[in-house]
Amino acid sequence: MTVGRGVTLLAGSFVLISILLAWLVHPWWIFLAVFVGLNLVQSSFTGFCPAANILRALGLRGEM
Repeated sequence: MTVGRGVTLLAGSFVLISILLAWLVHPWWIFLAVFVGLNLVQSSFTGFCPAANILRALGLRGEM
């Protein structure tokens, strides 16, 4: 798996989990999805993605 696919998988999973938690536990869990979305937007402008750095450190190959 490449870093780009790993970031996509991680972001999508966090969004789905936050929606599920917002529905089942408390509506404020939706802010997790908002945080993920904002992080993706800032990453597109700056090129800095903390998740990509973590996945690279865990041994995933390739670039975003």
